[in-house]
Amino acid sequence: MSTEPLDNTDRQLLEALQHDARQTVAELAHKVSLSPSPCWRRVRQLEESGVIEGYHAHLSRKKLGYGVTGFVHLQMNNHTPEVIAAFEREVVALPQVLACHNLSGRYDYLIEAIAPDLESFSLLVRAKIGSLPGVKEISTSFSLKEVKHAGTLPVV
Repeated sequence: MSTEPLDNTDRQLLEALQHDARQTVAELAHKVSLSPSPCWRRVRQLEESGVIEGYHAHLSRKKLGYGVTGFVHLQMNNHTPEVIAAFEREVVALPQVLACHNLSGRYDYLIEAIAPDLESFSLLVRAKIGSLPGVKEISTSFSLKEVKHAGTLPVV
């Protein structure tokens, strides 16, 4: 999909929406020096082009009872398209998995997952992640402290 280059107004809109997507079109228009109708049209274009993928509430892991964040490195023993597709389909279905990346290097995948406590995390890794199709080796690390969580993307 080709997209038109972003102009300064588009960048301002995206910055403003990343910081507060609940603001009204009138408030947004005021921030970027547009009237509401052209502002709404630009936001709609950004949505339709896929630059804006959605609007979300940022929830507190701690307040929801998720005290453990861990990173699971996986090495696969089978790289056939069928096994990889089955693995990816099943890992996407695990609600405790926040992110999964296919990597270059020693490990094939990196999973970021959450759990209420270490016992629950251990059960997730041993019973669910370890039994996913094609998994050969697992190495797990835990987050001791989150230093940065980028809730916004730089708009250049």
